[in-house]
Amino acid sequence: MTIDKSWTTIRRRGSSNEFWNGLQHFLQMAKPFVNDRGFIKCPCRRCLNNASHQLEELESHIFRNGFMFGYNQWIHHGEPATGNAGTTVAGPSGGIHERDEMFDVLDDIISEDVDDDAVGGSSSNDQYDDLFAALRSELYHGVSSFSSLNFLVKLMHLKVLNKWTNKSFDELLKLLKLAFPKIDLVESHYEAKKLMTKMGLGYSSIHVCKNDCALFWKENSLKDTCPVCSESRWKLQSGKRSGKNEPHKVLRYFPVGPRLKRLFATSKTVKLMWWHSTGKSKDNDVMRHPVDGKSWQEFDKRHPQFAGDVRNVRLGLAADGFNPFGNMSLSYSMWPVVLTTYNLPPWICMKAEYLMLSLWIPGPQSPGKDMDVFLRPLIDELKELWVHGLDTRDAASENSVFRMRAALLWTVNDFPARSSLSGWSGQGYRACPTCNEDTPSMRVIGKTAYFGHRRFLPTNHHWRSNLQFDGRTE
Repeated sequence: MTIDKSWTTIRRRGSSNEFWNGLQHFLQMAKPFVNDRGFIKCPCRRCLNNASHQLEELESHIFRNGFMFGYNQWIHHGEPATGNAGTTVAGPSGGIHERDEMFDVLDDIISEDVDDDAVGGSSSNDQYDDLFAALRSELYHGVSSFSSLNFLVKLMHLKVLNKWTNKSFDELLKLLKLAFPKIDLVESHYEAKKLMTKMGLGYSSIHVCKNDCALFWKENSLKDTCPVCSESRWKLQSGKRSGKNEPHKVLRYFPVGPRLKRLFATSKTVKLMWWHSTGKSKDNDVMRHPVDGKSWQEFDKRHPQFAGDVRNVRLGLAADGFNPFGNMSLSYSMWPVVLTTYNLPPWICMKAEYLMLSLWIPGPQSPGKDMDVFLRPLIDELKELWVHGLDTRDAASENSVFRMRAALLWTVNDFPARSSLSGWSGQGYRACPTCNEDTPSMRVIGKTAYFGHRRFLPTNHHWRSNLQFDGRTE
């Protein structure tokens, strides 16, 4: 019987039923040839038959890294050593496992890090093995079309939409386990959250000094006291550290680069990422997107190399504080920092699902003039994206890899938030962010008043020569 091996050369593995069915057929053929410990040689482009794994890990390796080149006769996986191994005829019959919609999701996630053209593969860890195990696992016996991973993702989505507490989610999982004893599901919200993190839905927790002096990050990550004020990193009880180390404040940081890469790795959004180059308004008097504005055009003139690749990303930043408890009698302020991707068309770029939360600044007080301390992780990443960029897979051009760069064009905020972001006070004699030290102001009945507005009137306006305000003309 001639074996079809054409599936091993398919590059778009996640969107191909032929690759999925071929892989399942290969695993079924190799199953009788595992050793007494359940291991067999792995023919992925990373292992090259030099390492052995169990079948479950073999499946994720081949999907993640691709099938090795030149292995035309599967002598280690059940094919006889004689015969014409290169001939291909009809493919394997039927799908051994019915395709799950989460398969394409994992393909988009993994394609961010995998170079299909690299013989050795580029994956450096096995973080996806648990995801493949959950994808391969039936929710319960007899339901092959609904994987354990698919059910868990939908359940977590319902939790977010309906604002379930972590405790109520744990109770629901216990009830499902009790009602369906054989259901393949995680035990708690904590385990579900760990699995979701492997799908790129996690964040980094960074400890912050009690007085907002510095972050315990990078060069300060191992220190127990603040390098600025020497305050302890940990909450103390009676002057001593408690048994469990609990930091005073925790900054949540959501990396931007991986999410931008996923917009290009996903076939549904990749073409939208260069809409700004083709969707400009043809009417010079109409502005329906920032690409039609003068600021965008001026930026392109100043940075022609960046503007030369339409796939480079333009971002906007918005930040403001709010009371998360909805109780205005309680003084508490938390600050989310959100990024907007302006490559996308106007009917998409401002939708909630396309806004990227990058920082979650803890309370209870507003960061104020210490905002720059909290912004450091984001600024460092934006500088890296501007100067060096990231190798990114373009799903619209046969998975070719390009160097994606990103630029922050502007910030969107109210006046108090602008003071925090810029470091220029919005109060006092020099409050104007445009005039700076030349702000025309004076003290009037215990308050600061700003004048000089008559200069914007027509030159022949009679108010320009009026001396009633301060005895001077403008």
